[in-house]
Amino acid sequence: MLILNQCFYPDVVATAQHGWDLALHLRKEGHEITAIASRSIYGAKGASLAKREVVQGVRIERVSASIFGKSSILARACDFLFFYILALWRALTLPKHDVCVVFTTPPFISLASWILRLIRGTRYVYWVMDLYPDVPVVCGVMRKDSLATRFFEGVNRFCLRRADRVVVLGRCMESLVLSKGIPASKLVRINVWSDQEEIKPIAREANAYRREWNVGDRLLVMYSGNFGIGHDIETMADGVTQLASDPRILFAFVGGGKRKPELIDILKSRGVTGFIDAPYQPRERLDELLSAADVHLASLKNGAEGVMVPCKLYGVLAASRPVVYVGSPSGEVARVIAEEHCGAVVPCGDSARFIEAILGYANDRASVDADGARGRAALTEKWGASHALAKWSTLLGEIAART
Repeated sequence: MLILNQCFYPDVVATAQHGWDLALHLRKEGHEITAIASRSIYGAKGASLAKREVVQGVRIERVSASIFGKSSILARACDFLFFYILALWRALTLPKHDVCVVFTTPPFISLASWILRLIRGTRYVYWVMDLYPDVPVVCGVMRKDSLATRFFEGVNRFCLRRADRVVVLGRCMESLVLSKGIPASKLVRINVWSDQEEIKPIAREANAYRREWNVGDRLLVMYSGNFGIGHDIETMADGVTQLASDPRILFAFVGGGKRKPELIDILKSRGVTGFIDAPYQPRERLDELLSAADVHLASLKNGAEGVMVPCKLYGVLAASRPVVYVGSPSGEVARVIAEEHCGAVVPCGDSARFIEAILGYANDRASVDADGARGRAALTEKWGASHALAKWSTLLGEIAART
């Protein structure tokens, strides 16, 4: 098996962690696994990672490095181009693999898998983490009817149709891909996951983060992960501003991404300074980090349902904490929250509803534990890593058998 994605171990972004989880799972099942990734940590310039290494039996080949970083769209496109060329060349010079699992970072890297299939006969599974060019269209970076958008839409549909299977993350994404004319027989729905054995609730009084941040008895409301262009920060900023004077509540913003500095700047410009601002934290402390919060936040802009699916929900469920989700009720995260009764859904722009949800947990601490317990039970029963990885094993076994 070959895994192809710009981000991989030891990077901490979501796609890197899920790719690593899948690689370890397949290695334990006896498969030979190679990953091709970048030598750069996501979002950082320069090559900080080894060209090649073997970690827990997984062979990692790293090519290219971020020269320009994320300073502009053109800079990112140049870095992507270098990765496309070098990753394809490395894949062609490796021993033949039966199956390639290809992600969507960078966009359209699935073209490399198609070329690999033409030349080497390697089948490929297209793991759709985000849909392009849908993401920049939804975020206002590209016009829906522009020539460039139509061209890249054609490229994406070409790659989707030629994949042996297309893995989508939820029901809304499945519907969107079907609307592009992709046969239902190609689609497999496998949610992203968290491992309830890796991430376990840690009692608040024993949590090191709460001590380090001097949280005390306050309700800690946390946004952890990527603050990307597809996320709604405006509703959160309005709600946090209005709740800033409540001494019972403390907000924490942990992670990175293009919109995080924007959120911090908005809050500071309004005189809000009593919050925690922290970078990405090591995966080894993930259960401790997620357990530090009483309530977690997630968000997605209107119109982005199915284009992307926030994956932070499942880690929060594993930590037995409720989620306040800012986004459309039709999105996958909103549907899971409603079905499992493990949080609250707030429409984009409705800061009053956001405030109501947070105050509801501040006024009734027992509801925090009750909603969190329901979420963890649901993860254990159907949304956890063991269930998702079993689906991956079945899928890849079927495809490998056809080679």
